[in-house]
Amino acid sequence: MAKKLDPMDLKQIIRLHLDGMSNRQVGALLSISRNTINTYIQLFTASDWSMEELLGFSQAELEEHFTSRTTIDNERYNELMSYFETMNQARHHPEFTFQYHYHEYRQQSNTPYGYTQFMEHYKRKYAKLKGAMKLDHAPGEEVMIDFAGKKLSFVDKVTGEEVPVEVFVATLPHSQYTYVEACKSQKREDLIKCMGNALSFFGGVPKAIISDNLKSAVSRSHKHEAQVNRTFKDFAHHYGCVVNPARSYKPRDKALVENAVNLVYQRIYYPLRSMTFFSLADLNKEIRRLLEHYNDLLFQRKEASRKELFQSVEWACLKPLPGQAYQLKEYRRAKVQKMGYVYFSPDKSYYSVPSRYIGKHTLLHYTPSMLEVYYNHERIASHPRNPQAGSYTTIKTHLSSDHQAYSDWNPDYFDKLARKHGEDVQHYIKGVLACGEYPQTNYKRAMGIIQLAKQYGSERLNNACQRALHSDRYSFHLVSNILKNKLDTQQLDMEGLYERQSHIPSHDNIRGASSYQ
Repeated sequence: MAKKLDPMDLKQIIRLHLDGMSNRQVGALLSISRNTINTYIQLFTASDWSMEELLGFSQAELEEHFTSRTTIDNERYNELMSYFETMNQARHHPEFTFQYHYHEYRQQSNTPYGYTQFMEHYKRKYAKLKGAMKLDHAPGEEVMIDFAGKKLSFVDKVTGEEVPVEVFVATLPHSQYTYVEACKSQKREDLIKCMGNALSFFGGVPKAIISDNLKSAVSRSHKHEAQVNRTFKDFAHHYGCVVNPARSYKPRDKALVENAVNLVYQRIYYPLRSMTFFSLADLNKEIRRLLEHYNDLLFQRKEASRKELFQSVEWACLKPLPGQAYQLKEYRRAKVQKMGYVYFSPDKSYYSVPSRYIGKHTLLHYTPSMLEVYYNHERIASHPRNPQAGSYTTIKTHLSSDHQAYSDWNPDYFDKLARKHGEDVQHYIKGVLACGEYPQTNYKRAMGIIQLAKQYGSERLNNACQRALHSDRYSFHLVSNILKNKLDTQQLDMEGLYERQSHIPSHDNIRGASSYQ
């Protein structure tokens, strides 16, 4: 099945095109067919937007407007490759001919390739060994990165154990200006941290990062189109560059950094062999001192050092660093609950999203300080991260209109509502809210009483509340029954109320009848 380019790959194509690279150079750098690059550039040019505007589009917008697909018939191609595997076993037979096997292939296949394509695909699959080519690296074009095969170590102060550490190496091919740092592992967070430190050390950003096929950088390696993991691709997008992994088992693709690793063994590892360190920070401090001397050494066949070549030529060709360092992003999927919140399992907390996305499946992007919610490549919510377990982080505009009104419930809110219907309603609602029950229960009771005005009108509700005030009872059903039985329209018998009053004198220690209802 044909594969559609990732929206982030489209942004890389646009960025490199704006940097002045030809379509052939862009295709070679990203390991994408030149014809595919031509197709997308034509689509971008024919659109109603400039390249700069397209670069600012969201991933969802790019995916919506540019859905061009490749045209490789994979089933037909795989059939040919299977036949080649059988055919090649007889390659060295004295009577072997390509014409014989091509006719055999045509009889077996329903949609065979022509003889020219048959031979072209065979030569690509079983290419003869070729000599290595001397490549010229333009200044500011690439940075090559790798982890050294040999590890360094430091001694844990508490346990006395020797702790092995990885060594990250990055070099700019034109000047061979090199950065070296020891880190705990080759995991994604350590790779991102070291890569960010390397770019800060260089003081700028090249157009592309040439990486090895590390699990922390590449989700799935491939000779022609490796799949870069989301975090590393996002890191490159933040710094305005692209990631171009080297081919599997092709160390010549990054020969200069492989050579730099060997030189690091000689110039940094060897002087450290007799030293003992008690922390990773101390080890890196000594590495930085030795690295400065390494970059200052003169080339044997050039009258300049790595540092001099970098400062005089390459530094001016690098892009400027972004205003803020990249924060490592993690990703997690979550479904929007009926309440309008997503559950964030690492902190066991909840974050609000607009109510129209209830029931939708979203992708959470989070850093140590922020959490963003994306739906279909579009950011729908952004919150500062709250590490408190069980907490609810809410943006009021995310709530539905009913929930927004409910969130406003407080004594002042009900006092304003009651004031519209009369003074006695206002006094009665104050009495309802003053009852020593759970506040939310009193709020619901008060709202029910106020809403009786829709059915009976404000005047009758005010009269009913006036009558209810004399009973010293605060209940929704009391006011409702008064209105249903039209007792609010009858004259209140003040003398009868006085005669029915208890002969027991009022006292603070004596509870009234309302305490026994």
